[in-house]
Amino acid sequence: MIGFAIVTRNLVKRRGRQRALDGLSLSVPRGAVMGMVGANGAGKTTWMMTVAGFLRPDAGEIDLLGNGPFDATRHGGRVAILPQDSELPLEDTPEGALYRFGRLQGLTAAAARRSVRETLAAVNLTDRARSRMRTLSHGMRKRAMVAQCFVGRPEVVLLDEPLNGLDPVEADRLRRFILSQRGRQTIVISSHNLEDIERLCTHVAFIEKGRVTRMDSVASITHATDRIVFTLVHEPGNIAALSAAVPGASFEWRAAERLLVCTFGDEAGGVAAVNRRLLPALLAQTDVLAVASGLSLEEAFLSRSPTVV
Repeated sequence: MIGFAIVTRNLVKRRGRQRALDGLSLSVPRGAVMGMVGANGAGKTTWMMTVAGFLRPDAGEIDLLGNGPFDATRHGGRVAILPQDSELPLEDTPEGALYRFGRLQGLTAAAARRSVRETLAAVNLTDRARSRMRTLSHGMRKRAMVAQCFVGRPEVVLLDEPLNGLDPVEADRLRRFILSQRGRQTIVISSHNLEDIERLCTHVAFIEKGRVTRMDSVASITHATDRIVFTLVHEPGNIAALSAAVPGASFEWRAAERLLVCTFGDEAGGVAAVNRRLLPALLAQTDVLAVASGLSLEEAFLSRSPTVV
């Protein structure tokens, strides 16, 4: 049985007459990187703040690391959160602020100093460790805030728009760091950048109006294991030859994008086997410009079913 780091059942959080969370149920497997995708006001930030104990739900259940809802005595040092647009004290330094976070988590002085060095190196702030926060750029301050979430290696890390405001080089560095934590920590990321979610996450949840409309692995949602998309010079004229190469597969031609979408079942033997059999039949009819397994997460989200799970 798969263990879950976070389980929320039927969470309700009211804001006046509106429901920021309207019966939201979501389970996050231990060691997963879960992406939360949805429009502004969908409930992503409210869910994170409720799980972390900053907000109290009006109804529903929370089980955090198998120990019920957040409680400082049970979860101290085990959970970290990056609220969107949060800041460390401007007169403090990254090193000083993160050291205090480590000590508050229960780390010894030596362990806190070691963890601070490691996390500041991970976000490329070692050379500015003792600079006042007010002297740092917005991107540097954002990286310091991300670093504080990883001091002491908490079991659960909640990140709300962690890559906003970062230049391309630093965003790539942070992506690689988050990828390195897969299986070591449970990380939940809220972001409007679906390319980031697709690259970083093992699982994804679509959130609409305070409810989960779909939740699954990224591979399943993007059909990465049962669909191949070919970019072609022109439409193949002999679909029968393609069907003969991969019996049971279906084909869809998208003329505007010059894409041929091949969908197949388990009996086809997987992406590599289908690609190996299909490419010769395609190349006999047209040139192949690109091959991709599955759809993009953006396309999957935009074509999503409104069915609520």
